[in-house]
Amino acid sequence: METLRSRLRFGPTEEQVKLRKRKSLLTSSEHDGAHVLVFSVFFRLINCVLVQSSFVPDEYWQSLEVSHWMVFKYPLITHTETLLGFTYPLIFAILYWTLHFLNLDSVFVLIWLPRVFQSLLAAFADAKLFLLIRTLEGQDVAKWTFFCHMCSWFTWFCCTRTLTNSTETSISTLALYYFPLPGSKTHCSKKYIALVALAVVVRPTALIVWFPLIICHFWQENNKLRLVINCCIPIGTLAVVASTLIDCTFYGKWTLVQLNFLKLNVFHGVAGFYGSHPWHWYLTQGFIVVIGSHLLFFLHGCSLGFKRYRMLLAVVIWTIVVYSLLPHKEFRFIYPVLPFSMIFCGLSVAHLKTWRRATVAFLVVTNVLPALYTGLVHQRGALDAMNHLQTLCDVSSGSARPQPDVLFLMPCHSTPYYSHVHCPLKMRFLECPPDLGQEHYADEAESFYIKPLLWLTNSFTNTSSLPTHLVLFNVLEKDILPFLQGNNFVRTAEIFHTHFPEGRVGRSIFIYERSWLGLWKGPLNRRPTSV
Repeated sequence: METLRSRLRFGPTEEQVKLRKRKSLLTSSEHDGAHVLVFSVFFRLINCVLVQSSFVPDEYWQSLEVSHWMVFKYPLITHTETLLGFTYPLIFAILYWTLHFLNLDSVFVLIWLPRVFQSLLAAFADAKLFLLIRTLEGQDVAKWTFFCHMCSWFTWFCCTRTLTNSTETSISTLALYYFPLPGSKTHCSKKYIALVALAVVVRPTALIVWFPLIICHFWQENNKLRLVINCCIPIGTLAVVASTLIDCTFYGKWTLVQLNFLKLNVFHGVAGFYGSHPWHWYLTQGFIVVIGSHLLFFLHGCSLGFKRYRMLLAVVIWTIVVYSLLPHKEFRFIYPVLPFSMIFCGLSVAHLKTWRRATVAFLVVTNVLPALYTGLVHQRGALDAMNHLQTLCDVSSGSARPQPDVLFLMPCHSTPYYSHVHCPLKMRFLECPPDLGQEHYADEAESFYIKPLLWLTNSFTNTSSLPTHLVLFNVLEKDILPFLQGNNFVRTAEIFHTHFPEGRVGRSIFIYERSWLGLWKGPLNRRPTSV
């Protein structure tokens, strides 16, 4: 009775006040997290719409093209060796199958729905990064880390693309949220190990990023045996078995893609077939371009947060060093460490209170311009050309004009393929499978570019074998002009591609169509006598 009277008299006890504050903070935290997620989704959808350019062939040829073949069974030329897994393309194949079942599989939806999926995944990872830093450093540092991350031009350029690197980066960011960082209140070993396993299934090189973190976790874990038995072994086994069953189903034979990927790309150096760079490329060019104008803030943040986040800094350095040892190098390979780097940038901006306005203006200007240029202008011709060719699907079989037959005279995989026309249009491109030690190896694309006019002359010895359409970069036109003129090819489209042509990639893409009236003239009008 005395306790009841005291409560009625003096209000809630001290414990009740603390409990109410804790509930209030929890509700506020959930409310802020929801706001951040909504903003991230809205931002990434705009990001998706404003990226209308191509980046690398793998954006289509390791995802959408495989997915389209899995569902619609259109002709598709892929590597015969079991290097690439089907787990990642299966995600988009499920989307495609659902659209096909609902009779909604228009080419527009097939192109954009996978991009929207990537955008939503990236938005979820953005929100988790904010929430993680808020638990570690508080609201202010979390806010500026989120700002640095969202205004990164390279993240804008990559995160909504159907690249395995983009998915690997988003999944790794989600895994970091559950990783037992010092001071983290969101850690969960099973969740982060499951996400790491998924990232490795999507792209085996994800293990490079996570190897030092997993070793560090194992070293600091008190009950190491329980971690291995309860988490690592069952989750790892499930991931390997599930991915292997998926790959065996679609390859039609037993195979372990992750082992093949490691063996051929690392030990046999097959990746070097696609070009090599000096060992210091990531240090002198790659990382500088990827992090962009955030570099100064990253370096400043490293000095501020070295003791607290030396583990994450070690991951960034380790990843760059390991990739530097491999001959083939690309900007996208080190993209997964960019969110890690943004944590140091956020620490720097939060510390620079006096210069904050100038810092924000500097980061926005120096990132918005390259983001919009690379997303809307640079290398957009590959997609615009496929939009143009998609109109050929409307040619009816009863027309007097011949059925379209398209030949891409370009470096192989320069454009998307059936995923961006979505009809059984007859198309062919110059093949360039890597040399895996097979007998009588021949790179068709390289053979063509040595003597393009001779290659065309020998390949098309009669009128009936000629394609109806040719797709080529403008730099090739002068080399094959006699063939074009002699066989009634007329340029029907000139499509801008890039302001920075390089080598066999030109400023514009030309589409030539063979004049169908010329087909009635019989044999070839003129063939070059010398090359």
